[in-house]
Amino acid sequence: MRKKRTPRYYIGQIHLWLGLVSGLVVLIVSVTGCLFVFQKEITEALHPRWYYCVAPAGNPTTLPLAGLRQTAQAALGAGHPLSTIVAYREGDRTWEFMAYKENDTALTIFGTMEYYESVFLDPYTGKVTGFRDFKYDFFSVVKYLHWSLLLNTSYGQPIVAWSTVIFVLLLLTGLVLWWPKKWTKALRDRSFKIKWKASFRRVNYDLHNVPGFYSLIPALVIAITGLLFVWPPATPPPPAFSSTPGAVAASPLDQALQTSRDSLPSSVRFGVSPAFGKEGVIYVYAYRDGETYYGYDVLQFDQYSGRLLNHLQNAKKSRMQRLVEMNYDLHVGAIAGLTGKIIAFIASLICASLPVTGFLVWYLKKYKKKTPDVGAKIA
Repeated sequence: MRKKRTPRYYIGQIHLWLGLVSGLVVLIVSVTGCLFVFQKEITEALHPRWYYCVAPAGNPTTLPLAGLRQTAQAALGAGHPLSTIVAYREGDRTWEFMAYKENDTALTIFGTMEYYESVFLDPYTGKVTGFRDFKYDFFSVVKYLHWSLLLNTSYGQPIVAWSTVIFVLLLLTGLVLWWPKKWTKALRDRSFKIKWKASFRRVNYDLHNVPGFYSLIPALVIAITGLLFVWPPATPPPPAFSSTPGAVAASPLDQALQTSRDSLPSSVRFGVSPAFGKEGVIYVYAYRDGETYYGYDVLQFDQYSGRLLNHLQNAKKSRMQRLVEMNYDLHVGAIAGLTGKIIAFIASLICASLPVTGFLVWYLKKYKKKTPDVGAKIA
């Protein structure tokens, strides 16, 4: 008589086939996520001149932003107009001037990016301290392999997104399969410990089962925050428009940055976006530290007069806006500092191992003869 199949059996089949379908993508996304966690620390250690300078003694004053912008634009070339500027309050940080343009009709990410470059300037002397071409930069390639498998976002990102959805289902069905049928000491040990002296089959099974359980919560956080990049809730900043040119300030960009620095003394990093078009505004994003992105203020300035048009304070944002802004820092673990990044690194490493150990569990069970292992049963 055929043995009656339980719900656990069908959950196991769902877990198996979803894992086989999505395994390769999950492996690639997890490995690249693992590599990218410490990209900031590694890049700054390898290229300190890009990011750090020596501040003059006393109470140093930086050169006008408008002049630094001209120097950076000359270094990048007239054909690559600046799109973003990153300025710092700290005296020992260089300022970054970035140019980016995309072509959304290309198949690969390399064709999509017409150019993606940064030039770094000493804000006290105006000296160019470094140049970075993100298009073929190692960590940029890692990021876009993680983001869309190096394909155009419109092609590659759905593959990554739906594989991530499947991965969330794998984590949940895996928890059901992991759950001991009875909480006896033997079954608890099997669920929470790896039996290193057992056969290869058993060790591989434990490596799939045990670390998968311990990494469940951070893995779910990483997966869900990754999905929010693809399907984010709409939280646009309030619209503002520059007035018709009248009395033009000597340097609206400098005025915008100075107003932001003076009104937000606790902010240490400022992302400045020059205005585009006749009605465009200058955007300043004021961040509270040099690495994380959540909890920032958004200021909008008239491109002609430098007058403040709107200030979206972090304290007045909705809970949804704050959650969305926190997404990147949650995704890479930066929200909890170095400890959070280490957790994200280890969790990503475990996630990368799960498709491999899971495939071996299936392969060894289906195609290899069982080897005796006293007290251990994989099936």
